[in-house]
This record gives sequence, C-alpha cells and structure tokens, in this order.
Amino acid sequence: MIDIEILNRLNAPTRGSRLANLKALLGETKFPPVVPEYINNHIHTTYSFSPYSPTAAVYAARAEGLCTAGIIDHDSIAGAEEFLAAAELAGMPATIGMECRASMAGTRLEGRRTNNPDQAGVSYMTIQSVPHDKIPVLDKFFAPYREMRHTRNRKMTDNINGLLPGIGLDYDRDVLPLSLAHEGGGVTERHLMYALAKKLVEQTGRGRPVIERLTGMGIALSDKQRALLGDVEYPFYEYDLLGILKGAFVGKIYVDADEECPRVSRLVELCREVDACLCYAYLGDVADSVTGDKKAQKFEDDYLEDVFECLREEGVWAVTYMPTRNTPAQLERLRGLCERYGMFQVSGEDINTPRQSFVIKAMENPLFANLIDATWKLIEHEKSGAPLR
Repeated sequence: MIDIEILNRLNAPTRGSRLANLKALLGETKFPPVVPEYINNHIHTTYSFSPYSPTAAVYAARAEGLCTAGIIDHDSIAGAEEFLAAAELAGMPATIGMECRASMAGTRLEGRRTNNPDQAGVSYMTIQSVPHDKIPVLDKFFAPYREMRHTRNRKMTDNINGLLPGIGLDYDRDVLPLSLAHEGGGVTERHLMYALAKKLVEQTGRGRPVIERLTGMGIALSDKQRALLGDVEYPFYEYDLLGILKGAFVGKIYVDADEECPRVSRLVELCREVDACLCYAYLGDVADSVTGDKKAQKFEDDYLEDVFECLREEGVWAVTYMPTRNTPAQLERLRGLCERYGMFQVSGEDINTPRQSFVIKAMENPLFANLIDATWKLIEHEKSGAPLR
C-alpha cells in the first residue's frame, strides 16, 4: 500500500487536482526499476470499489514496479480518461476496459452457475482494450443499467435493515456518498457492505466491541479475521470489516439482477461496434480467495467444456483469468481449452483492497509469457487498431 498521505493527495476531490498532485509527486519520488513481467490488467478504482482513484492506481502500480497497468471498473468506464492521463504523466503504457454482468438467458448456460458467487445464470465479463474514442459510447450504453442497479441496491439496503434491526442504513445518505455514481461510477454490493461496516464501527467502535457485535450476529471469526479487527490503528479498518461482512451477509440480503444485465449476445454486438475485446472471466472452484472476501464455493469447473461451447456459440473469443487464484491443474485445463477453442487469453488480478499487492508474482513464470504478450497487444490495439489475434 502506498503512503496514506500520498494516497490522500492522489485521491483529491477533483480529477484536475489529482493529476496535478501526481505531476508534483513524480518529481519527488524515486521508483523501483520496472519489471517486464509485472503486468495487471484488472485494477479497480474509486469509480467502482477501491481505495485508489485512477490517478492513485497508476502511481501505486508504478511504485510496485509494474511495467504496464489496466483499469477495470464495474459497470463503468468513467475513470478511463483519468487513468490514461495519469499513465501518460508517469510514462507508463496503459490499457483500459470495464467489467459487467451478462445474462446467459437463451444460451446453454441459462440458469447455471458460472463465475458469479451470488446468482446463477448471470456471468461476469470484461470489455478489454477499448479504443479511446469509444469511451463515451460505452458510458452511454451502461448508464441505464447503472440506474437499474440503484433500484436493486435500495432493495438490498432495506434487506440489511430487516436483517439487522437498529442499523438504520440509508442508501442515499450512507451508501451513495461512498461512490462516484454522480460521475458515472458504479455502485456494487461492496459499497453496501462498506456502508454497513462504517455504521457498525460508528455504533460500537473498533477492536473488541465490533468483534463482540459480530459474534452476537452469529458470525464465526477466524483467527486471521480477529487479528485484522484487532488492528485498530489500521487506516482502512472498515475495508477489513467489509470483507467479513460480504462473506456473511451478501447471500442473505441479495436480490437477483434481471433487466440490469444485458444479454451476452448484446454485449457481443456492442464490442463489435466499438472494436473492443469481450472476455469471459474464468473463476474456477474457489478454495482460498485472493481478495479475501469470497468463501469456498464451486463454480464452473464441473462443466467447463460447456462454458467454452457456449462462448463459441455466442461469439465470445477471449477469456481472462487470474493465475494466482487457481491451482496448477485448473490453469492447465483452462489454458488447454483456450488453445482448443482458439480463445485469446488475457490476465489480471482484481484490486479491491489496500492490503493487496498490484504485482502478480505468478507472471514471473515463463509459462505465462503469452499473457504478457497479450497485454502489449491490448495496448497496441487501443492505439492503432492492430488485431488482437
């Protein structure tokens, strides 16, 4: 994590201030050498959920030795122009995209669990390597879907209040101010859990009182979680708490998404229109979550070949995955299927919390050299329209 004072400067209220502060900091900072293997194409920012503005994300990536970085926000591409401007100041090549959910209705995966922990029949996709002049097209396309998500978020806020009497969470007062929805940012379940975390800390205080409150709610805390909640001086205390709350409560308060998820066929059309790369985001059965807020759960591994058949039938020709998250056996099987089905492979590991490193150490393995090559293809495609495959 970067120094909290630096982060505060790079998270200033306006884009202009953030970029001006970055320019000043670049003249003051001695960065480590760039490592050619260190790439990450899946960095979330404050335009979805993250402690990092697009400017801060670029700085943090460069401070950890990344040679290039990519922005991915949920339901939003509103931070992309700032990310590109910050990357230009830092002399760092960058790639832009966004993440969204696709309805699999009408496909062979209709009603089946894929890569979504909360809802069957809905899959997470990323839209990678967006030509820069097409940012407004994607922003306009997803604007009504973000509005529909507000409606569902309000229902889930009501569910939190019903589940936890006395919490008194208000969507407009407590949740929306934690987001950049007013600037085209997305609002996710993490925002709800962050607002809940803040409310609990406000009511109980940090450390033992909040631990006792959680225990009273029936949440069994691991030794690691107790240690995190005991670190009362940690500046992002509520981020640790929200991870615990997400695992404990999202399944209980979740409301299924319907109209707010475009069909996968429409997303394929959209990406053809803007000349971007639509990727299925492979998750795989989870034992231990990289981001610390996903419980052990089975996903698409039992019928992964069906997933690939569906992608081919629907016109999706790329897959993104996170090498650190999966076992060698999962990765070997996945990569073999990508080769068999002619899928372009993209890599990145989602950054949601300040405890995460931007570095994907697995990329040091020569096995993943193709993912590094793919990253440079994404960047070149954005610049010149060069083909990705």
